[in-house]
Amino acid sequence: MGAGAPNPLYSEYSILNSLKMVPLLLFYAFSVLVQGYNAELTLHPNTQFLFPEGKSLVLPEPSDYFSSQLVSTPLPTNSFFQNFVLKNGDQPEYIQPYLIRSANSSISISYPSQNITSDFIEQIFRPDLTISASKNPKPNQHHVISSYSDLSVTLDLPSSNLRFFLVRGSPYLTFAVNGNTSISISTVDPIRKLSCDSSFTKYTIRLRNRQTWILYASAPIHLTDNVSTIKSGGFSGVIRIALLADSDSQFEKILDKCSSTYPVSGSAILGSFALKYKWDVKGAGKLLMLAHPLHLRLLSKADASVTVLEDVKYSSMDGELVGVIGDTWDLEAESIPVSWHSIKGLNKKSIPEIIRALGNDVKTLNASNISATSSYFYGKLVARAARLALIAEEVSYPKITPVVVQFLKDMIEPWLNGTFGANGFFYDKKWGGLVTKHGLNDTTGDFGFGIYNDHHFHLGYYIYGISVLTRFDPAWGKQYKSQAYSLVEDYTNLGPKENQHYTRLRCFDLWKLHSWAAGLTEFPFGRNQESTSEAINAYYSAALMGSAYGDADLVSVGSTLAAFEIQSAQTWWHVKGDNEIYAPRFVKNNKVVGILWSRKRDSILWFAPAERKDIRLGIQVLPILPITEVVFSDVDYVKELVKWALTSVPKNRTEEGWKGFVYALEAIYKQKQALNKVRDLSSHDDGNSLSNLLWWIHSRK
Repeated sequence: MGAGAPNPLYSEYSILNSLKMVPLLLFYAFSVLVQGYNAELTLHPNTQFLFPEGKSLVLPEPSDYFSSQLVSTPLPTNSFFQNFVLKNGDQPEYIQPYLIRSANSSISISYPSQNITSDFIEQIFRPDLTISASKNPKPNQHHVISSYSDLSVTLDLPSSNLRFFLVRGSPYLTFAVNGNTSISISTVDPIRKLSCDSSFTKYTIRLRNRQTWILYASAPIHLTDNVSTIKSGGFSGVIRIALLADSDSQFEKILDKCSSTYPVSGSAILGSFALKYKWDVKGAGKLLMLAHPLHLRLLSKADASVTVLEDVKYSSMDGELVGVIGDTWDLEAESIPVSWHSIKGLNKKSIPEIIRALGNDVKTLNASNISATSSYFYGKLVARAARLALIAEEVSYPKITPVVVQFLKDMIEPWLNGTFGANGFFYDKKWGGLVTKHGLNDTTGDFGFGIYNDHHFHLGYYIYGISVLTRFDPAWGKQYKSQAYSLVEDYTNLGPKENQHYTRLRCFDLWKLHSWAAGLTEFPFGRNQESTSEAINAYYSAALMGSAYGDADLVSVGSTLAAFEIQSAQTWWHVKGDNEIYAPRFVKNNKVVGILWSRKRDSILWFAPAERKDIRLGIQVLPILPITEVVFSDVDYVKELVKWALTSVPKNRTEEGWKGFVYALEAIYKQKQALNKVRDLSSHDDGNSLSNLLWWIHSRK
């Protein structure tokens, strides 16, 4: 938390700034003491500045799928159910442990198998069961989302009198049937046997593909079958369907015992390096849910309200899902340091070399010569310059600070004032969020920023620059505080109480515990994210902005989200040799995932083939920051990763940019060797600099 340990090499200015952080940190520590470690976080409402309204010609219409009471509020643009509200709304979504597809007034459920190669792993959707009303006057009417929360979405089929409570991690598909409706369940594989208990409230469905599904009803229901179709008489009540993932009789007994207790929604309450899940439960008895591997690691050992059932397991793209009894869970993340400077300090002997590099890098700063107009590449240049100011502060070289500060002002102010001309930020009322001028008429403009792709990536760079500029010029920070908060709250807003103009945590998935970047684009494999390090930068930068403005809540929100993002990256993107989540064939060929989809793992990148392992490494490292040390704290894994990536590092001088990231990680265990390689580089990635690489290598201890 805060600005990190004092370094004797800091200038007097740096020391004074560090002292200014003490009251903030004391206040934050006192808040945690008084409110409790798991106290719910809130962001203090600020003057809510809105950028000018932009009229997009490319955004989809949300009223096609959201209920009328929802469309008047900011809507999610990177949610786990996003495919349900795009185009025809009929692409599957992965709602663990099942794939769910809505089409033609029916819901299909699939317990997916996997297609595994050395280059990718993907889930195969096969509609094991398809549920609909037997008699539907409007069979082509699409679904309506009547409510959603952090952990669930409620999907209605109005013409069928069916309401589905799609709750993540539930081993049961739960739906309510109204109006004495007859239902139909069709299967792809023929039905081998349909049997029921004496009460007609439990049916066992055995299919020819060896799957066994169990249907539970809240009242007696009479089902008949014919080859691949099951039909009922009129029924009103609740039905739950679960796959019997294990033929052991104890497994079935657990499903039986917990069948009458069902969640209709679920919320996630963010605390300081903590998260509480709370489900809205109906019925009597105990709630059975499933936890993914990261949940299991983070479940509080002191939480006696939950019981982990090691023998209840479902397979998953994300690793084994294990049964947990309890309607509230407490998750605790490992705390992380949010520091302006190196965590362990610099080697004093390295300072002259760093200063020489700073002098050369600062000479390149001239805002009038910047040709970039893309919000992404422009933001990277802002953050690159901001790093120079902080490195100069750490090595007590204040001579260049005024130059960097002026450059940052010249770069950032036109975007905050709306005077850049070539591009700029606008507010979209349709979905509730920021878009750019380039993205108003072009879905590919600014890499899809106008359709809510990559928001945290782009904005994180601006927030980093604003944070550093505010640190060095508090008066400037005060002048532009409202605009700064409007940017950061586009992706960190916790809800309407904090800012009514933005959706809740636009990119961050409170179930998977990492971000998505895909925006309002329909993808067969659901949401995706390529660069975890840029996501981490977004939340780390938010925490830095909190410290620059003396906002303890923003420090905590940013650092907590960054901590979860880091642990997710280490769980699902970093592929160690002993990885047990992915198939051995994939693990053998990959040390890091290229693009992680909700139902696919890919070795390629959006902009590079799988063979460019150096780029795959680099996109998970940039930008190099103090927090990078935490992300790559497993030295054994770093050795595996670098050895793997070095095999594809180009030998020519025309592709130098990505090499620096490989050498930066190599410095973690071979400092001198990596240092010599970095000194020999002729160019760097546009978001990196020689100063930053030298700073990183010389802070290895």
